[in-house]
Amino acid sequence: MLAAPDWSGVRRVNLDGLGLSGLPERKAAPDMTAFSVYDNALTVVPDWVWTRTGLRTLNLSANRFQRLPDALGDLRELRMLDLGHNALDALPDVFGGLGRLAFLYLSHNGLTALPESMRHLGSLTYLNVTDNALTRLPDWLGELRALTELRLYGNPLEALPESLGALGNLRELHVMNTRLTGVPASLGGCGALEVLDLQGNALTALPDSLGQLARLTTLNLRFNALTHLPDTLGDLGTLHTLDLRANGLTTLPEGLAHLPGLRKLDLRWNRIERLPDAFDALIARGCQVYL
Repeated sequence: MLAAPDWSGVRRVNLDGLGLSGLPERKAAPDMTAFSVYDNALTVVPDWVWTRTGLRTLNLSANRFQRLPDALGDLRELRMLDLGHNALDALPDVFGGLGRLAFLYLSHNGLTALPESMRHLGSLTYLNVTDNALTRLPDWLGELRALTELRLYGNPLEALPESLGALGNLRELHVMNTRLTGVPASLGGCGALEVLDLQGNALTALPDSLGQLARLTTLNLRFNALTHLPDTLGDLGTLHTLDLRANGLTTLPEGLAHLPGLRKLDLRWNRIERLPDAFDALIARGCQVYL
């Protein structure tokens, strides 16, 4: 237990990495804006923290929290909330009032579902729910139109909702190491997408609509079960890196050889014995090809 300090005028409290198992009841300034207790052994947050309604950043990550109170929903000024690396299997359904929240970290917990009130997080730009126990995602995820980065990897997901195609501002989508066997065709509607990481799944095919991702620079498909690729991948004129390692490919769309910006093409651990002659020009332009 930390000895009770004088926090009466302190607006930013940082108690990271101190091995704390408890916190004093001594209250910080009423207008406290930042509170961080990252990497401790806490199981309970003192009640006074939830009354600091001016908080903008709250970092409770890497502790031992199993439950959070409904009072979390009173922190209406929050911009960043980090609950990662705890023992949470559920969240209170109180996110409706956190309309200014921009960054939400929920990784490395035991969450099996996301509370429906999260659909009202209209300012959310970053959502990280990696390494939880999610088997499905809610359709309302597509209502989070401000999202620019979505991290879903390390969950036992078997499908992605069609509504993801409505995320027109999404720039990065990371869905590695899940149980996906397919990708919704609606994903082609994510016109701002620059990074799409689908490695380590069970994908057997890709939709033609991926060719509509006009800003895509990185496409990672390694360690899947793909036996063919859609010809439309040859329309990805901004593509810089294409990782196809460890699939079951025997041929490639010829259009890939004409991608002007492609600088890395990884084809290792497939069934391609020789590249078509059309790819000689791609190599001549400086693309690193690994076969």
